[in-house]
Amino acid sequence: MSTKSAVLSLEDGSIFRGRAFGADATIAGECVFNTSMTGYQEILTDPSYFGQIVTMTAVQIGNYGVNDEDTEARVPKCSGFVVRELSPIVSNWRSQLSLGEYLARNGIPGISEIDTRALTKKLRVDGAMKCCLSTLPISDEEAVRRAKSWQDMAGADYVKDVSCKEPFIWNATDPKNHNAPYLPVGTTMNAPGVPAKKFRVAAFDYGAKFSIYRKLVRHGFEVQVFPATATGEQVREHKPDAVFLSNGPGDPAALPYIHQTVTNLLPDFPIFGICLGHQMLTHALGGTTFKLKFGHRGGNQPVKNLETGKVSITAQNHGFATDPKSLEKTAAKVTEINLNDQTVEGLRHTKLPIFSVQYHPEAAPGPNDADPLFVDFYRMVEARQAGKI
Repeated sequence: MSTKSAVLSLEDGSIFRGRAFGADATIAGECVFNTSMTGYQEILTDPSYFGQIVTMTAVQIGNYGVNDEDTEARVPKCSGFVVRELSPIVSNWRSQLSLGEYLARNGIPGISEIDTRALTKKLRVDGAMKCCLSTLPISDEEAVRRAKSWQDMAGADYVKDVSCKEPFIWNATDPKNHNAPYLPVGTTMNAPGVPAKKFRVAAFDYGAKFSIYRKLVRHGFEVQVFPATATGEQVREHKPDAVFLSNGPGDPAALPYIHQTVTNLLPDFPIFGICLGHQMLTHALGGTTFKLKFGHRGGNQPVKNLETGKVSITAQNHGFATDPKSLEKTAAKVTEINLNDQTVEGLRHTKLPIFSVQYHPEAAPGPNDADPLFVDFYRMVEARQAGKI
């Protein structure tokens, strides 16, 4: 167990001192909290956390280590990690590295042995804050200065930092093997254990997790991934049957180039959006978004479907939400709400085969309640191909 000290400072001058683990580094970002009990590896590698320092509310983290199969990106995407207790023991047959070793290898600093309950309560009461985490010798004054000087999340385009640079086909030879080489766009293949791909989906990578591509493959799609900067014309060249809009980081209002592309595609394809993709649909349909006080991050968010009355427990990771009043004169209908704060959790176009949800239905990590949405998407595309919608 490390005895080296570390510090976490907030922009309001609050100081939390603890033990350092992970990399020797000083980093600034937005301090947020996640209420998931497990799944820290998926959380660390979720590109939606780009620019953020994540606090886990579960008391002990790291007990089952880290492996190559459960990552949601090739490297961690969050800026720093905050835990109450870093497990001194790693015990799991799939583990390849300890959490501390994994963060050190990827240049991510961590801090343990701080009062995460007090930190979480402060963020709930005062809202998500800019912060600085350092595992190097640094004064309290310098740490607070660095926290205050960090760029605010509002107005930031972080999608460009996490999106792929070129189009590719998700390699279906092994949906769990994200280290397999990508195939050039235009290549098609089927592999044992992978559902026959009846439909081709153009998936925009705004910071997509690997599990999303795996889910699409398992539900009957060939996944052609496009960078966030791809235009509607570039997508049409590959003749997809449908369009998928992924999750991602930053302020959805700061992405006018994506709003324009989605607007351009609306009349021609069935579209399914999640998280940031849901917010991109909001803007494309004429609505607006706003920053939540402390966001929704965890695997225990209750969502009610207003059309069926069904309540699902969902996995979420977002700091912005759709303004329902901005949709009143648009073609979007609110289909789901969050039962904790009544924010918008789902939309459906009143005439076109288009829908979206604010949460992460692939459940990485989290509950599987929303898995049928991928089936709904497949059936929507099937109906469109048959001329029924």
